Amino acid sequence: MIVIGVDPHKRTHTASALEPGTHRLLDSIEIEATLAGYRRLLRWASTFVERRWAVEGARGFGRHLGSWLLARGEVVHDVPSTATARVRELSRGGRRKNDVIDAAAAASVALLAGDANPMRGEDLTTVLGLLEERRANLVAQRTRSVNQLHALLRDLVPGGARTDLTAAAAAKVLTGLRPAGPVETARKTVARDLVAEVRDLDARLKKVTAEMSGVVAEHSTRLTELDGVGPVVAARLLGHTGHARRFASSSAFANYAGVAPVEVASAHKARHRLPRGGDRQLNLALHVIALCQVRMRASAGRAYYDRKIGEGKTHNEAMLNRPGVSGELRA
Repeated sequence: MIVIGVDPHKRTHTASALEPGTHRLLDSIEIEATLAGYRRLLRWASTFVERRWAVEGARGFGRHLGSWLLARGEVVHDVPSTATARVRELSRGGRRKNDVIDAAAAASVALLAGDANPMRGEDLTTVLGLLEERRANLVAQRTRSVNQLHALLRDLVPGGARTDLTAAAAAKVLTGLRPAGPVETARKTVARDLVAEVRDLDARLKKVTAEMSGVVAEHSTRLTELDGVGPVVAARLLGHTGHARRFASSSAFANYAGVAPVEVASAHKARHRLPRGGDRQLNLALHVIALCQVRMRASAGRAYYDRKIGEGKTHNEAMLNRPGVSGELRA
């Protein structure tokens, strides 16, 4: 079966067809990153009856082409750029892309070496990833607006506003405020604009959260049955993990999520800590679940935590290696 490696760029894509046994370059083509270019690429590839594709960075510039090929029944693999860089380093002693043809060929070699993952069609996990990213951006924007509102109210009202400031509370403070002079008038005007902005963001957050809850319900996931996992956390987990079943085991997935304990050398006893790598957003979601379970007296996580504390573990050590969540994500 012929392997066609693709080196995608923003405006152009380069494809190279390799013979599997000898890695001999059979043919290559460079196309524009347009639908017309995609059709030209597929016509060129049709000369190879049995074929599969190796797209470098199918989660980046190659995502659209990879999805387009999948929709037409092609077999597509995602090749990490680190794998192609390693192929180039081993083949000519450097990681630089001196030639785009070589880069596309490196993607093919990386696939043949087993460094690629099958690319799957987009599904509800993609929708959840988009909604979770949108919600995170809205939350960040709301936090920034509330901080600006706090700064203005601090200069308008003695002592400023309370910490858990809402749009309704800020509007109430501004209603009873009589500005003295043009400076306070300008501050009050800007503060009113920020109150309207926070209200609009609250409405958008409510809408996005409802959409996430609906998609999670359609996903038929068992995550929401776990203590400490609500629709928003479940959407974040599913959106960030995507197809978690591509990992060989729960331990491999735990390592990817940054929750697999790492042994630390000690002169007195064996100690462990969490790794500092892995998917940090996914790690944060799992940490929130762990904290919620510790606060829930009847949860399995709290029973595990109490057992570790009884064994003489510290709080941080007892929070390590929480059971259940990694396996549920891969189920």
